[in-house]
Amino acid sequence: MLRLAFILNRHLPRMAGLAMIPLIRGLFLLARALGPERASAAGAALFRLVGPWLPAHRTALANLRAAFPERGEAELRAIALQAWENLGRTGAEYAHLDRLFDYDPADPATQRMEVEGIDHFYALRDDGRPGLVFASHLANWELPAICAQKFGLETTAVFRPPNNPAAARLVQEVRRATMGGLAAAGPGAAFAMQGVVERGGHLGQLIDQHFTRGVVVEFFGRPCLANPLLAKLARHYDCPVHGVRVVRKDGVRFRLELTPPLDLPRDAGGAIDVQGAMQAMTRVLEAWVREEPGQWLWMHRRWRPAMLPKPRVPPAEGPATEGPATESRPGEGPAQANVTSQPSAPALS
Repeated sequence: MLRLAFILNRHLPRMAGLAMIPLIRGLFLLARALGPERASAAGAALFRLVGPWLPAHRTALANLRAAFPERGEAELRAIALQAWENLGRTGAEYAHLDRLFDYDPADPATQRMEVEGIDHFYALRDDGRPGLVFASHLANWELPAICAQKFGLETTAVFRPPNNPAAARLVQEVRRATMGGLAAAGPGAAFAMQGVVERGGHLGQLIDQHFTRGVVVEFFGRPCLANPLLAKLARHYDCPVHGVRVVRKDGVRFRLELTPPLDLPRDAGGAIDVQGAMQAMTRVLEAWVREEPGQWLWMHRRWRPAMLPKPRVPPAEGPATEGPATESRPGEGPAQANVTSQPSAPALS
């Protein structure tokens, strides 16, 4: 009996996920039948209704209160509802990703999409060098990868698969049909990403979520951990780094913006400073979120104070004290402002 309980406990989550496949595919087909506008509106209405009852709503409100302490409670709750609406729209729009990006430079007025910074895009595509692009969970964050595919920019998008197996399988199918290269975040992923840049390709990554082994950056005046991979690649290959965001204008109408290459801080030797580079990218993200707070994913636990690195205590002056616990080890300096990133890419410094 105990063995049976152990087997069920081990396999029930996967069995439940597989059982969800027909339901999720049915919802996908329904959204497809409704068309982009009605499906997006239905997703917004559903998540506006359901979202406030979910535990993630408390996380969203706590994040908003910390980010905007000067704003009233009613305004913050309104922003949280807008964020749920945007998430619902984005989920429903997966059924129409092949239709949403219809930008035509010859006739932009008739399209759902607007593109700003198109000259930067063409320069990135045609300069013969590798390039890096950072993004954030704003509006429909899947569209930049589709833009790159449509205009012939060889790009590999780094993504985190959904936890639900059914959703992960369906999202993967949609992405492979509409985007270029894809790299799933996880063990060994850094090697694959490094290979993309070594081949002269372009790498795109969402950098606005918690990364346990990251560097410390400040976001809305509070320290958090950011994945340093893009900064390490920029330092190692000295390649340009651009930011890209999507703004939802109205329903399923969007504006995509690509920034000029960032002027990243460098150390005394002229190499890009990893922590400083991630801070520079995070400042761009913060400005974007401040401009359109209702379009960001506030439900994620971006700030986790308990997981920040603890400062090392410097050696006490004067006579030695018992116990080496507070002493720095040989070769170590004072407390560091970051922690070591994942050990998957030892070649990067």
